[in-house]
Amino acid sequence: MNGTVEDGRVYAVYGKEEYGMPMDDEEMDRMDMAHAKYNALLDKKRFLAPIGDNPQRILDLGCGTGIWCIDVADMFPSAQVVGVDIAPTQPEWVPANCAFELDDIEQPWTWKKNSFDFIFTRDLILAIRDFPKLIQQAYEHLKPGGYLELQSVTGVLRCDDGTLSPDSPFQKFSDSIYETTRIFGTPVDDPLRWRQWLEEAGFEDVTEIIHKLPCNPWPKDQRLKLVGAFEMENLLFGLSGMVTRLFSKALGWTPEQIQVFLVDVRREIKNRNVHAYWPYPVVYGRKPLHPKPRSPPPVPVSAPPPAPSASEIIAAASPEAEPTVEEPPAVTEPTADAQQPTVETVPEQPHAVNP
Repeated sequence: MNGTVEDGRVYAVYGKEEYGMPMDDEEMDRMDMAHAKYNALLDKKRFLAPIGDNPQRILDLGCGTGIWCIDVADMFPSAQVVGVDIAPTQPEWVPANCAFELDDIEQPWTWKKNSFDFIFTRDLILAIRDFPKLIQQAYEHLKPGGYLELQSVTGVLRCDDGTLSPDSPFQKFSDSIYETTRIFGTPVDDPLRWRQWLEEAGFEDVTEIIHKLPCNPWPKDQRLKLVGAFEMENLLFGLSGMVTRLFSKALGWTPEQIQVFLVDVRREIKNRNVHAYWPYPVVYGRKPLHPKPRSPPPVPVSAPPPAPSASEIIAAASPEAEPTVEEPPAVTEPTADAQQPTVETVPEQPHAVNP
């Protein structure tokens, strides 16, 4: 794949803004493994929105390797599934009802409005700088009654039983992610505000489900233990790609400093006595069947002129007030060829008459 090389990793060059994650073969393998991890986390569900059995047009924003699009195209053979990304990392052999496009979803969309039954996105980490704008564009391009669903892991580490020390390397890693993503312009905790933004955009029946994604196989539940094993593998081999560009540009760290910092982080990730997890929000909402037209912004009203003061009113009504005398206009000498020159008569000042 063509792109720009930084610290040995390849990054996409399409789009107005920088995407924080690499887009090379190593990253593609990590993304496909993440697809299997989320499939296990959601109990073999690709999405949670109740879109029905017969959607006609489905859009996947930031489709990555295209694996989600391919699965959904197989689930709904009558639907046209479109995946869009800033990097051409999708396979050539895909179902007939699946297609991929190269585009920047942070720019104005070129698809027809009111044309999609379902718009989906997952793990737009370090990618979106204005989620309310993205959600508003999704609202405009959904058919009435269509659904928008957003999923993403957050980089805000959690622990419910105190086994994660506040000054541990893993917690410091999470704190650094939180701080640097804000500097980079892509706050990693944005998914925790999705519900509010969907409601403000006009979506109905907005639902938020926050799953706990364990960071290693510490849970007793067998399904979550499998999810934790996936995530530990994801972290151990994907940490460098996740933070190299981010820490380099936001903190000014060298690649060597980053790798030294990650040594202790990887060691703690393997410790099953640390019961840490990432919140994984899934938020979806429906566009109303009869969307209310948006009210135009109020027209600013000019302030009325200030009322005259009492002294000004009295002065204007006083009979002794002297009239304002304008200077008389200048009188020009008539020319010889002028037929009937107009002469303005200046009234004479009154004078006393002798009896």
